[in-house]
Amino acid sequence: MENKGKILLVEDDMSLALVTKDSLELRGYDVTHAENGEVGWQKFNKDTFDICIVDVMLPKVDGFALATQIRNKDQQIPIIFLTAKSLQEDKIKGLKLGADDYITKPFSVEEVSLKIEIFLKRTRPQPNEIQILKKYPIGLYELDFDNLKLSTGNITHKLTPREAEVLEYFALHPNVIMRREEILKKIWGKDDYFMGRSLDVFITRLRKYLKEDPNIKIENIPSIGFRFIF
Repeated sequence: MENKGKILLVEDDMSLALVTKDSLELRGYDVTHAENGEVGWQKFNKDTFDICIVDVMLPKVDGFALATQIRNKDQQIPIIFLTAKSLQEDKIKGLKLGADDYITKPFSVEEVSLKIEIFLKRTRPQPNEIQILKKYPIGLYELDFDNLKLSTGNITHKLTPREAEVLEYFALHPNVIMRREEILKKIWGKDDYFMGRSLDVFITRLRKYLKEDPNIKIENIPSIGFRFIF
């Protein structure tokens, strides 16, 4: 069977980990399992992965700390958190540390597989597809969507897949009011409180990346959404 991608799965619940690993491998993925955050970090450093799936509540090194280590070494690899918690604060904390998405336990392997497929399509070329490079001039910057880079002069920011998606959406809709719910449905697939907070986190990051050009602004339009000016 064709290898569809290499996954690092860090999960301390052995029963859940084995079921998830076996199910994903049946779907064609190469899955490496680590039982705690410390082992997860060791395996991440020994091999190359296409995506990381990390439980939040891990022994030795928790999921937040592990995600920070991973993101410090690799700005672009997608990170999905597994969490049994429903607290919004935990989810927002994970996003600020660089996670790209969340899956709340209990979950179906179909849900996990779907999210993996989405992220892998964004981060690497697909076989038998004609690749059209997507680059967008944004004021003094250039967004290289395919390589997840935002550059101006000698400054280059490495973007996460989600950051690149948000900025691409803004670049395609300059100087017009964009409704919050439309952005959420287009990028996250649904409009709810948590996704709205996620969008706010990513916009805060993008404002920092774009600060070298004073003519670029992401305006908040109260009760409606945003306007991207450049």
